[in-house]
Amino acid sequence: MTNDDVLAVCRSNWEYRGLDEASVRELLKNLAKELADAEAAGRTPKDVVGQDITAFAASRARAHRPLPYRLLRMAATVSFVLGVVLLLGHLLRWSTVLPVLPSRIAFYAAVAAVTVAWELRRGSLGIRKGWLLAFVVGLPVMVITDRLAGDEPLFDLPLWGTLVLLLPGLPYAVVDARAKRTERAAQTVT
Repeated sequence: MTNDDVLAVCRSNWEYRGLDEASVRELLKNLAKELADAEAAGRTPKDVVGQDITAFAASRARAHRPLPYRLLRMAATVSFVLGVVLLLGHLLRWSTVLPVLPSRIAFYAAVAAVTVAWELRRGSLGIRKGWLLAFVVGLPVMVITDRLAGDEPLFDLPLWGTLVLLLPGLPYAVVDARAKRTERAAQTVT
């Protein structure tokens, strides 16, 4: 296993565990330095991370960000993504009220379940294939639910309700966007 392989496994594990981009970059930078120092001393990457790379990555994640913080970030991110999807629904309908249908709830639940299962299996956030699979599974679930439950709305979601869903994840989205911009600027300088 090469240093790049170790870094890739650790990156995917840290992203999966809900660490923000800035923290992932910081941890990767430190680990890359440790691995380079070990290589210069004639040691292998396994000498640095041990036999179980995912356990190593998990311990670093726990040390860097405790579980309650990561859970809070994950809940805020899920709320933000749901808010963005619902806001798109408002914009497409050009309406301040969005009917919430059982078939849509089933679709989003199926997409979420397949995406999480795909990520657990792969252990990374490279979700292009995962999203495609989730969409392919979600569509039949939506159609079946529509046939069984009908198309009567459960309730109407006002625009302000959608905006409230965006609020918890907004600070995390801003911090991640700034971190990415800072990293791109640093890469163009070097």
